[in-house]
Amino acid sequence: MKIQKAMDKALKQAPAAVHVEKSRPEPIRDKGPGQVWTPPVYRDSKPFRLDPSALMKNRCVCLEQDTAELDFYKVLRTQILHLMKPKGWRTVMITSIQPGEGKTLTAINLALTFAKTYQQTILLVDCDFRQQKIYRYLGLNSDKGIVDYLVNGISLKDLIIWPGVEKLTVISGGRTINESAELLESPRMKQLVVEMKNRYDDRFVLFDVPPLLSGADALTFSPLVDAIVVVVEEGRTSIKEVEKAVSLIPKEKFLGFVLNRARIPKKSYYSYYKDESK
Repeated sequence: MKIQKAMDKALKQAPAAVHVEKSRPEPIRDKGPGQVWTPPVYRDSKPFRLDPSALMKNRCVCLEQDTAELDFYKVLRTQILHLMKPKGWRTVMITSIQPGEGKTLTAINLALTFAKTYQQTILLVDCDFRQQKIYRYLGLNSDKGIVDYLVNGISLKDLIIWPGVEKLTVISGGRTINESAELLESPRMKQLVVEMKNRYDDRFVLFDVPPLLSGADALTFSPLVDAIVVVVEEGRTSIKEVEKAVSLIPKEKFLGFVLNRARIPKKSYYSYYKDESK
């Protein structure tokens, strides 16, 4: 297969270590009075300034401080952190049951909300290899993504974008590919996820992954992450479809659902349901 030959070539040409996308002095942890956390300084990432008006038009609402939705994403963020931190988990796969249920916007707004936390950085990675959408929603000028890294051996530093938001970096854009499941389960992808997770102990990584029932991508990628959150659109996805999708993922990694576009008062913009059956 052409794709396999390209992957093998990229793997042979790859450096032993993945390039670091941020540099900073050694951060000072909470070890005593007067010691503070040192935020990252992004020197190797491509800088880009987000357009707030374009973000709002695209429903990427959590950059601003005065949007009604922000508080609800903060609740979601807090619930995820409370479930993950005691276990030392720092990688989350955001997926959905079917296409069009809002997983990508959920991942973007959640990443913007994570970036507001103290002593925490966030990397948002577009792993929908058949259609890269994150950079389009954010209005980023990006012609390279994870597929270019995996297949063409493009350096990681040439993929990472710093969108001018402190503590947030993004990888999205570039070529798309049909053999997406094969790439997601490749040794090079596994190595990359490990590097992203372990390079800094204050980093969370959010992966936007294709829907569970649209192909093998999410099922293939699920073993690589610590946790899984599933976006469900109210009134569109049946209980039977939900049960089928959830049965396909590792139960111990499933944190719960985000109910999107729910027909409930604005004060309850979304609902988050933790899986209580474990």
